[in-house]
Order: sequence, then C-alpha cells, then structure tokens
Amino acid sequence: MSEPTTRDRYASHSVFTDPGACAALIGGLPLDIAALCRALQGLLIHEAWIERQGLDPADFSGQSRATLPVARRLEQLLTIDPRPLRIARPGTSRALATCRDFSLMMCAVLRHYGMPARIRCGFGTYFTGHAYHDHWVCEYWARDEQRWVLVDAELDELHRSLLKFDFDPTDVPRTEFITGIEAWKRCRSGAIDPAQLGHGTTTGLFFARVNLARDLLALAGIETSAWDTWRAADEPHRPLDDAALLLCDGMARRGEEGAIEIAPSLAAPPWQ
Repeated sequence: MSEPTTRDRYASHSVFTDPGACAALIGGLPLDIAALCRALQGLLIHEAWIERQGLDPADFSGQSRATLPVARRLEQLLTIDPRPLRIARPGTSRALATCRDFSLMMCAVLRHYGMPARIRCGFGTYFTGHAYHDHWVCEYWARDEQRWVLVDAELDELHRSLLKFDFDPTDVPRTEFITGIEAWKRCRSGAIDPAQLGHGTTTGLFFARVNLARDLLALAGIETSAWDTWRAADEPHRPLDDAALLLCDGMARRGEEGAIEIAPSLAAPPWQ
C-alpha cells in the first residue's frame, strides 16, 4: 500500500463540508465536473445575481447570505423542495448563496466520492468592478493529470453572456483566478497593484491580507473564520506596519504546505 500524501487529507471532510445525516442525498449528484456544476446551479442562486436572473429579491427575504455548513444547506434545500437534488429547482425555490457556498457544495460532493478537493479564497479577474475581485472557488486533484484544477461552479451561461469570459469554468486558468497566497506575493513583488483588488470600497494590502488569511485557513479545513468579519475593521486597523507586512510575507512563503501549522495563529484577526 502506498503512503498517504499530503493531498490525500483533502479527500476527508472538514466540519463545514461534512454532509452528516444528509450524506445519502449527495449520492444522487453526478461526479462529472461539468454536470455537477449544472446541478449546483439548479440548487443555489447567488445573492448578487437574483435580479439579473429576472427574479425579485423579496422572494428570498427570509434567507441569509451567511455561509452554511453543507449539512445545514442540504436540510434547507429539502425544506424548500423535497425532490432529489439532481432535479433543478425553479429560481425562487433555490437557496440564497454566495460564491463560497457553491464552492463548499462542490467540495463536499467531491469528497463524498473520495476525491481530494478544497476551497480557495482569492481574487477573480472576470467580474465587473475590481480588476481582482474577492472570490471563492473549488479546487480538486485530477489524478490523471497530476495537478490541482480550479472550478468555478457559480459560472453559468448567464454569467458567460454578461461577463464575456472565454475560458472553461471547470478548468479556470491560474491567470484568471489568483489565490490569496499568490495575490499577496504578487502585490509585494509589484506584479499587482493592491489598489486593483478588493470588495466594494475595501481594497489594497489590507484586503490582500484578509484573503491571504482566509486562503490559508481554508487549506487547513477552516472554511469560515473570524476573518469573514473584515467589514468590521475600522480605519486605524487597516494600514499595515512593517511587522505585519513581514509576518504576511513569511506566511505566504510557507504557502499551502504550511497552512495547517499557520492556522492557529489566525484564529482571530488583529482588529478583534
């Protein structure tokens, strides 16, 4: 028997991807990546795309944008519509979600089938607004190709027609999605202007640090964290001094392999 590799641990569930008592429901979803993306698009709807899909936000007023553990998400989906998950729901019967929910669901299904998978926090280049927009995707290990493949399960044909991207969402190029670890390195080397990345009015090295931390935590199996409260950080906590810059440089250098050891030091962001 071959020795387990570091990536093999990503075939096991984290607290957030574990479907729990609803595990049997996942068995009806396809393992084919493109088909799985379509299935998830028939279950979830991104909060920012409700009106662009011709729907009324009021129809989702009882739902929260908060990221849910997959077990609770599956319970919610069945409460809304008890039919098998392979059946696409009409728009108003889908669960309100964000990009992280799409990625978590895909990650959970792939892990259910024993495939190494993980979610990544970083920046997408294919949205309007920032050149590098705060985003989450899923990444799985393609054994035949011996590489990690990025998948953006949120991107359907409406996204393609409005955003005009020209790549396959089931194999997102590394030029189109930049992980939090890589984004920090590129900002510090001058390859990316920190002012080009962020979310809403929040940009710069502050947000690069936020997504560096969230990327490392996700790699350590902590897919939601106190760093999700970055909106609460007031102005005095946003500039980074030399010590903070050097600390982040060190974490980025250790990268994916160091994520588990780094994670405990990221239990709470500096502004809490």
